[in-house]
Amino acid sequence: MQPNNNRIKVWDLPVRIFHWGMVSLLALLWWTADAGEMELHQVMAYLLCSLLVFRVVWGVVGSETAKFSQFLRSPKAALQYAKSNPKPESIGHNPLGAFMVVLLMLLLMVQFSTGLFATDDIFTEGPLNRYISSDLASTLTWIHKQAFNVILAFAAIHVLAIIIYLIKGDNLIAAMITGYKKVNAQVAQPKLRSIWIALVIFAGIFSVVWFVELGNVVAYL
Repeated sequence: MQPNNNRIKVWDLPVRIFHWGMVSLLALLWWTADAGEMELHQVMAYLLCSLLVFRVVWGVVGSETAKFSQFLRSPKAALQYAKSNPKPESIGHNPLGAFMVVLLMLLLMVQFSTGLFATDDIFTEGPLNRYISSDLASTLTWIHKQAFNVILAFAAIHVLAIIIYLIKGDNLIAAMITGYKKVNAQVAQPKLRSIWIALVIFAGIFSVVWFVELGNVVAYL
C-alpha cells in the first residue's frame, strides 16, 4: 500500500524567519568580525539578541510546533529515538533535533552575553566592558571567540543531519522554507498563532533593545 502523503503546515512564518534570520546573522557576524567592521558587528549582535529573546517568548506563547513544551523531551526519549529504526514520525522537531535547537540557542546566548564585555584591545569594547576588570574582560573575550567556533561545529553537525534526512527522503529545508511538510498519516493540523501576535511581540522586544543599546551604537556609525 502506498503511503498517504498528507501535506500539512507545521512551521509558522515567525519560526521560519527566526531560523533563516539566525543563519544570515551568523554569516554577517562572522564577516564583520573578520573584516574589522565592529560597529556593524555590534548592530548585528543586537539584532541577534532581539531574535533570540523573541524565540524564547514565542516558545512559550506561540504556535503549537514552536512551543518548547511540544518538542522538548527527556534525554531518555532522545536516546530511544536515536536507537529506533525506522524513526517514528515527528510533526515538528524530533527529540534529537529539539536538543540541537536548544543547545544552539544556549550557545548563541553565551556568545552574545560575553560579547557585551569583550574587547579587541584597540578600538572596540562591549557596552559593559567598563564595569569589569581587564583580566575578566580578557577571559570573556576568549570565551566569546571560542564559543563562535563551537557554534560553527554544532551548526556543521546540524547541516550534516539535514543532509542525511534529505537522502532518506525527508526534506527539512523545504519544510523550513515553505512551512509545509509531508506526513505519512492523517495527522491533525497543528495550531498556528497569528503572525500579527508575533509582530507585536517582536516589535516590543526590538524597541527595548534599540533604546537600551542599539541606539548608542548607531549614534557612532
